[in-house]
Amino acid sequence: MTANVSSAQPDSPTPSPLHAVVADDFAAVNRTIVEQLNSKVPLVETIGQYITESGGKRLRPLLALLAARSLDYTGDKHIPLATLIEFMHTSTLLHDDVVDESHMRRGKKTANDAWGNAPSVLVGDFLYARSFQMMVDVGSMRIMAILSGATCIIAEGEVLQLTNIGNPSISEEDYFETILGKTAMLFEAASHSGAVLAEATPEQERALQYYGRYLGLAFQLIDDLLDYQGDAEAMGKNVGDDLAEGKPTLPLIHAMEQGTPEQAKLIRQVIRDGGLEQLDAVLEIIHATGALDYTRQRAEEMADKALQQLDALPPSAYRDSMAQLARLAVDRQA
Repeated sequence: MTANVSSAQPDSPTPSPLHAVVADDFAAVNRTIVEQLNSKVPLVETIGQYITESGGKRLRPLLALLAARSLDYTGDKHIPLATLIEFMHTSTLLHDDVVDESHMRRGKKTANDAWGNAPSVLVGDFLYARSFQMMVDVGSMRIMAILSGATCIIAEGEVLQLTNIGNPSISEEDYFETILGKTAMLFEAASHSGAVLAEATPEQERALQYYGRYLGLAFQLIDDLLDYQGDAEAMGKNVGDDLAEGKPTLPLIHAMEQGTPEQAKLIRQVIRDGGLEQLDAVLEIIHATGALDYTRQRAEEMADKALQQLDALPPSAYRDSMAQLARLAVDRQA
């Protein structure tokens, strides 16, 4: 891989109707990603390009574009806004993989596996710093307040998840607090900032803020469900990775609540110990207690709430894409 990325362009997400309605905007975002990855330090560009080319649907920048366009925004600030949101997300991925000691993401080596922990953390810091630089260029104090506030909540969510590893005593309420911070908050900030950029009415602004929140919760719930029934090749990670790390996600929490004392005891011990030695036994308990069906039900509840928020928007292809995105969040297999 070359250090010079000035003539390269990050891979676009797999074409879909969701992206088609903002195809020109998305192409501009891809170009801006290339421009903003520019650094006098070659390793910054190399790792930055590697992680931004690692696939993914780029849902968070898509949300910013769709939110702004759904309210007839005709300016050009939505392009740097969407780009900086992607940089914020990419930075969290780099940091998360170091914290989790991950070796694979989206079917490829993680950056920390390829280059080591220190370069990954520092390039993540660079991307965060560049995103705040771009916030200044967007020129909205309200958007800066939304995104800087979200950054703090995301960091708190990550720390909360870290402190909950190996803890089988967290409640469903605790779980939702964690995923609101670590995942849903950036979804919320993306759609909320897009609404502010388009000078939404107070009702529309609140609707788009909560649309992003509920969509992010649905997305994470399905992620946690797929950890116990997904396709490893499609997901780009192994089934049971959360269990191996001792993460008490909703399928495990529900299984402990609904299982027999013996079943709950086994899951509690596995959460404390981590590892996959008891994966088959845990999967049997999860299925016997209906934990995956329950997790899907909660995800569908969140998606329905997201859809309800769209009633505040005028009819448009952009609103239709946001509605489709809410449905796809719970129907996906990876």
